[in-house]
Amino acid sequence: MIDARPASGRRLEWQVAVVCDIAVETPRVKTFVVRVDGWQGHSPGQHVDIRLTSEDGYQAQRSYSIASPPEDELIALTVVCVDDGEVSPYLHRDLRRGDKFELRGPIGGYFVWTTAAGGPVQLIGGGSGVAPLMAMLRHRERRDHHERAMLLYSSRSVEEIIYREELAAMAGRDPDLRIIITLTSQQPERWAGYGRRIDKAMLADVCFPPETNPRSYVCGPTPFVESAAQFLVELGHDPLSIKTERFGPTGG
Repeated sequence: MIDARPASGRRLEWQVAVVCDIAVETPRVKTFVVRVDGWQGHSPGQHVDIRLTSEDGYQAQRSYSIASPPEDELIALTVVCVDDGEVSPYLHRDLRRGDKFELRGPIGGYFVWTTAAGGPVQLIGGGSGVAPLMAMLRHRERRDHHERAMLLYSSRSVEEIIYREELAAMAGRDPDLRIIITLTSQQPERWAGYGRRIDKAMLADVCFPPETNPRSYVCGPTPFVESAAQFLVELGHDPLSIKTERFGPTGG
C-alpha cells in the first residue's frame, strides 16, 4: 500500500500542474513532465496525487510515483495506461503540452532514499514499480555518488522495459552501478539475461551480501513485493533495512 501521509506535518494543498513535455516510454507507458509553481521539493521515492474533474463535477483521483530527482525543477510522473481506468486513459489519450491538472504532494516519508543515507543500496522493481527507484538512481547520479548500487528490474519483455535506454546509459558510465533485467514472458534471441520471475536464487546471485548491510527498496505489485521481501529476509538481510512500496488494481 502506498504511504498516503505527507513527509512533514504540513497540510497538503491541491496545486495546478502544467504539462511541459510528454515522453513515450513503452507502448503502454508515458512520462508526463510537469511544472508546479511554488513546488516545495521532494525526496526520491515519494509520490503525488492527481485529481481530474469533469464538466459535470465528477472527480477521479489516483496516486503516481515521482520519477524525477529532487535536483530537477520539473516533476516527472510515469504512468501506465489502464484501459478501463478513470485517470490514466485521459492522461495518455487526451493530455497535451500546455494542459493543466490538479496535483498535491509530495506524499510519503518511509519509502525514501537519498545519498545522505549511504549505501550500498539495492533496488528491486517490477513493471511500473521502477518509477520511484529511477528517482533514486537519477538523484544518485546527479550527486555523483559512488556508493555501490544495484537495480534488479522485472519486465515482461524488452519492449516493456521502462527507461530502457537511460538505464543502459547509466550503467555504462558508472562502474559502481549494476542494472540487471529479467524478462518473464518473452526473451529475444541471444538474450543473455534472466528469463524468469524474481526468485530466491536470483536474489542470492545479484544482491549484495547481507554482511555489507545494504539498504533494500522493493516496489511493484503486491505479490511481487511480498515474495521479494520475504526472499531477502530468508537470505539473511536485515528486515529493518528492507523498505517496500506496493500497488494493486485500483482502476487506473
